[in-house]
Amino acid sequence: MGKRDLDKCINVQMMKVMKLHRHVADNALNKLGLYAGQEVILFKLWRHDGLTQSQLAEALYVEPPTITKMVQRMEASGLLERRPDVNDGRVSRVYLTDKGRALEQPVRDIWDQLETALTQGLSDVELALMSRMLGQMGGNMQQVEESTIENP
Repeated sequence: MGKRDLDKCINVQMMKVMKLHRHVADNALNKLGLYAGQEVILFKLWRHDGLTQSQLAEALYVEPPTITKMVQRMEASGLLERRPDVNDGRVSRVYLTDKGRALEQPVRDIWDQLETALTQGLSDVELALMSRMLGQMGGNMQQVEESTIENP
């Protein structure tokens, strides 16, 4: 595959967009005292406060040790707190603090601005088609991942 073909490759284009998106998002979120990926933990907890770390890891498609490290850092920043599960003391649940709850609107505003910038110049029809195609590609990759797990 020549250089020109590689530049047209969906893999390369998606990686480029995601890298740029992450860079712009990180710069904006850093102003709120957040680091890469912390906002997605907050999004999950704003919707369902009190999830376990395992539930967060599964919902965010990351390994439990990654979530543990992120939660510890966010707890040290005063954004969350861990408390034992009332029914099973071996399990800890993650809860937002007032400081974590207070970031909801500023973070949502940043994500709205990112969405607007990302989709600028695209029609509603193009956005609907892109959403459908990305959903299909995500499903395709999920099948590849599952078949890799089943047949290493």
